[in-house]
This record gives sequence, C-alpha cells and structure tokens, in this order.
Amino acid sequence: MIALSVTTPLLQSHILSELAGRHIYLKCEMLQPSGSFKDRGIGALCLHYSQQHVSGFISSSGGNAGLAVAYASQVLNIPAKVIVPKTTPDIMVKKLRAEKASVIVEGDNWDEADSLAKEISENEHYAYIPPFNHPLIWQGYMPIIDEIKQQMSKPDAIIVSVGGGGLYSGLVQGLHAHGWEDVAIITAETVGAASLATAMKEKKRIRLDTINTVATTLGAKQICQQAFDLAMKHPTFAQTVTDKAAVNACLQFADHHRFLVEPACGAALSIIYEQYPIIQQFSNIAVILCGGSGVNLALLKKWQQQFSL
Repeated sequence: MIALSVTTPLLQSHILSELAGRHIYLKCEMLQPSGSFKDRGIGALCLHYSQQHVSGFISSSGGNAGLAVAYASQVLNIPAKVIVPKTTPDIMVKKLRAEKASVIVEGDNWDEADSLAKEISENEHYAYIPPFNHPLIWQGYMPIIDEIKQQMSKPDAIIVSVGGGGLYSGLVQGLHAHGWEDVAIITAETVGAASLATAMKEKKRIRLDTINTVATTLGAKQICQQAFDLAMKHPTFAQTVTDKAAVNACLQFADHHRFLVEPACGAALSIIYEQYPIIQQFSNIAVILCGGSGVNLALLKKWQQQFSL
C-alpha cells in the first residue's frame, strides 16, 4: 500500500524540560516528506480520490497544504494544479514547481484563489483538496495520537498551533478514540490570526476581518465548524502569542535542536519558551512540531532583524 506520510519520532527535550520545569516531549512532524504534518491529512484525502480515477488534484493553498498535494501527486502519478494568491512567498512557489505542480497565481487573497480552484475542479474533473476542512483530513491526523501512545506514557497535555483547525480536530478525535478525553490541548495562535481563541471567547464562530501575522500558515479567518464544536466540549486552553515570540522560538529552537521550523510552529514552541502559566498545570507535555516549508536561513535572519531579536 502506498504511504504518503511516515511515523515521526517523539523526543524528550532536556533543554525545554529544564526551562519549563516539566517533562517536554517533541513530536517531530517537520520530518514528514514535504516538511509538515499536512502529509498525513492531505495525503489521506489524495489517496481517497486517487481510487476514484480523478483527472488530477486541485488545491488553493500556497502553503504547506498545497505542497502536500504536490508531493502526493508525484507519488501517485496524478497531476496537480495549485492556485496561489499573489501574496504567496517565492520560496513556496519554487517548492511547488520543484514538485512538478502546475502553479497558477490568481487573486489578491486566498478566497479569490480558492474560487478559481473550485471552478477548475468542476470543469476539469479535478479533485478539490481543501487545506483543512474535510473529515478524511481530520481522520488522517488521528494516527499522531496512536504513535504518541506507543512512544510515551499518557501525556497530561498536548500543545499545538491552530490555523483552520484541521490538525486540532484530528488530535481531539484521536484522543477520544483512545479514551483519553481528559488529555488537555493547549492551542497556540498568533495575535493577528486568533480565530479559535476569539471564537472560544465569544462562544460562537466568528470571521476575522483581516489576517496580520508573519505566521501566514495560521491565517484562516474562520475556524472550521468541527474544531469549534470539539473545542466547546474537550478541555482546550486557547493561548495567543506575538509574532515576535513565535519568531524568537524558531531561532532558539534552531540553536537548541538544529531544525528550522516556520513561525506557525514557533507559536506552539513559544508557549514553552515564554513559560506561559498554563503549562504549570501539567507534568508531561507533548508539543506537536507541525514543521513548515516556508522557512530558510534568509527568512529567519529577515524576521530576526524585523523584530530586533
């Protein structure tokens, strides 16, 4: 059977454990083939559609979801088109093309790119692959909990960054499948993209007017319904962090653990590096390192200068 994702290691970080005064474990999703956790969920949906003899895959994400679609298309030998807005960083456009995806730049924002993707899907019999809002995508992230259960004793809490809520939804579903309903989830969002934290505060799904963050892959204006519904039932502690803290966490993590990750991943790490009070409630904490391919040394240095770090 074709596999589009791999089992990732869970490593105890002695540096972060000492800093936090807690046992901190790192689930290394940045080691997935395309560089992020998206290979699990997006890969699951692409595999599903590959069995239906579609003409190709279509995605409207210029971020990690689009790259996961491009990677899947290579492995499955099914063409992929990725529609990206004009704001997509050059680093991601180059990586998409390196995976042989047909890249079309359309629109000033994701919504405009997404409209074209759906139109192509209908007209050309291409399977539309959303970035996060699909049951098979959520299901694709459930094995992360299966692996954690094999790799450590039961954690007290899991820290995870949240964008549209696909990964969060899969993690909660995975916890419930193992009877771990009491394992808390600490969510991390940057201040300029806090759709889940705002929704939980207002007790209803809201749509942000704008997205303003360097953690562009967290930039969903509205959390998906599944994530909101689960957050209202599962013990979830929504935290917001500054862009500066997220970037600083990326820099420190590179020094401490020799990996480059995006600011979206840095948001989760900053909960530890900034020693947020919420972590004092728990002894054993797993951090989902979602990874991200929209980063390199030049970008890290640029952000470092931008925030005077």
